[in-house]
Amino acid sequence: MTRDINDLENHAFKFWPTVLTEREQTTSIIPKLIESQDKFIGILYVADALPVAWKDVLRATDGMPANLFLKHLMVLSDVGGEKLERFRTNILNFFPDGRMTFYWRDTEYIYEFQSLDICNTWSNKKLYVDGAGLVRPADLTAAMEDVAMLLIHGGTSIDPGLPDDIPEKCIIGSLIGRKRELDSFVRQRYIHVSRITGGATANAMGQLCQSYVRERLMNALEDWDFSRKTIPGISQNAGRTNMSFDLVAQSPSGRCCAIEVSFQVTTNSTIERKSGQAAARQRLLHESGHKIAYVIDGAGNFQRRAAIGTICAHSDCTVSFKDEELDALAAFLKTLE
Repeated sequence: MTRDINDLENHAFKFWPTVLTEREQTTSIIPKLIESQDKFIGILYVADALPVAWKDVLRATDGMPANLFLKHLMVLSDVGGEKLERFRTNILNFFPDGRMTFYWRDTEYIYEFQSLDICNTWSNKKLYVDGAGLVRPADLTAAMEDVAMLLIHGGTSIDPGLPDDIPEKCIIGSLIGRKRELDSFVRQRYIHVSRITGGATANAMGQLCQSYVRERLMNALEDWDFSRKTIPGISQNAGRTNMSFDLVAQSPSGRCCAIEVSFQVTTNSTIERKSGQAAARQRLLHESGHKIAYVIDGAGNFQRRAAIGTICAHSDCTVSFKDEELDALAAFLKTLE
């Protein structure tokens, strides 16, 4: 699928699509969580009258909307949106009568879930804790309260048949009112989270682009392997080290296609480097029976027309970032099977 640069540009986004900006907002929430952790600790420290006292303290706390508070609980419990959706799907298996029985300070309490008849999903979007939702402060909803109570007190539930994740991770309620333990737990958790996300935020959008392309192709090519960034035997230094690519798609038969991804809204030299490597990379791959493809988009890239033209001339398939273009890349890969 050899492309002319003008045809490629006519089918390009040029500026960040919504799907990427929403993912970037989710990635960048970590600094906001760390910035607001003192208020979060303060809420749980003073909410020690009853196991539901956190609701009144939360409402009285300025600068801590309910969706941000819930996001704190999710991160600290290490229970993300996908896991919450699975919990919601099976909630009546865990709590057949829609009530959770738990212990708090040596006393038995019962919490009746509020949203089971009106909310059939606990998705990030429904809870306003996705990237777009966290941009706008949200008041406490019935579903948000249900999730918060599960995350805070689920660890001491005495209901049978709970998955291991609930008693192991939903333990924050045991720390309510204990300032020193709360402070240590929260800060240690965010040090861990910061280390995990720190590398990704340095080039967040570039990494998100690659992740999105990989996800799209994996959904279309379920039997293919996308786990590696190198192809055995493809080297630029006489076999000492294998050449690295942004993505590698390997067919069930073992044939590979290297995929380079670049989305630059503002111009820089990255595309020039890829252009300089294009001819040699294609030649090496062809000699071993493999292919190379490029996903190119962004207004900054199209300002480097000579570089893009060189890439198009030495690419087996060149597409933009639009979904229909990525589908065309998947169709091209299927021809390699």
